[in-house]
Amino acid sequence: MDGFRRFPLTYGIILLNSAFFLFSILLSGDVVDINLKTLVDLGALYGPLVVLKGEWWRLLSAMFLHGGMTHILMNMVSLYVIGRGMELYFSKTAYISIYLFSGLLGGMASLYMHPESVGIGASGAIFGVFGALGGFFLAYRDQIASHGKMIMKDFAVILGLNLVMGLSIPSIDMSAHVGGLIVGFLGGFVIARYHAKGVMIFTGLGLIALFIGVQVLQDYYVQIYM
Repeated sequence: MDGFRRFPLTYGIILLNSAFFLFSILLSGDVVDINLKTLVDLGALYGPLVVLKGEWWRLLSAMFLHGGMTHILMNMVSLYVIGRGMELYFSKTAYISIYLFSGLLGGMASLYMHPESVGIGASGAIFGVFGALGGFFLAYRDQIASHGKMIMKDFAVILGLNLVMGLSIPSIDMSAHVGGLIVGFLGGFVIARYHAKGVMIFTGLGLIALFIGVQVLQDYYVQIYM
C-alpha cells in the first residue's frame, strides 16, 4: 500500500493494463497467446478500421492491450522500473499528458509505417515516459548530473526488454517505440523548462500533432486503398 500511495499513477496504469489483459484472457481462453480476432474486437490498431472506418478510439484502447503473458510482463516491468522515477520528477498532470500523447502519437507512427498490421501494447507510451526523463535530465544536466548513470541503467533494462519483445512478438513494431520516445523527450524537456505552463504548451502541441496526423494518415490511406 505504501508503494501505491507514493506512485499512484504507475501502479494505477499497471492495474488498468492487467484488468484489460484478464478480460482478453476470458474472451480468448488463452493466457500465453491472445488471438488476433479477440485483440481487434477489443480495440487493437488496424489501419483500415482506424483510418478508413474512422475508429480513432483504437489509438487509445490499443495502448492497454497485450498479446500474451510475456508481452504484458515485459511492458509492466518496464513501466514499474521507469514510471516511479517519472512520478518523482513530474506532476501527475504532466505524467498523464506525456503518457497519453506518447502512446497516441506512437500509435499513429505505427499506422503509417505498418498500415496492414495489427498493433497493440503500451510500449510507445512507456518509451515516452523514459524519453520524458531524458528530456528532464537534459534540461537540468548541470544540476543533477550525478543521477545520469541511474537513468542510463534504467534505459538499458527497458531497451533490452523491449528489444526481446519486439523480436519475439510479430504485432509489435519499433515505429511506435521511436515515436513515443521522441514525443516523451520533447514533452519532458518543455515541461522541465516551463513547469505548469510547459504542460499546457505540450498538451496544445500534442493536440495539433494529433490533428495533423489524422489528415496525413487519411491522405496516405486513400492512396493505398482507394
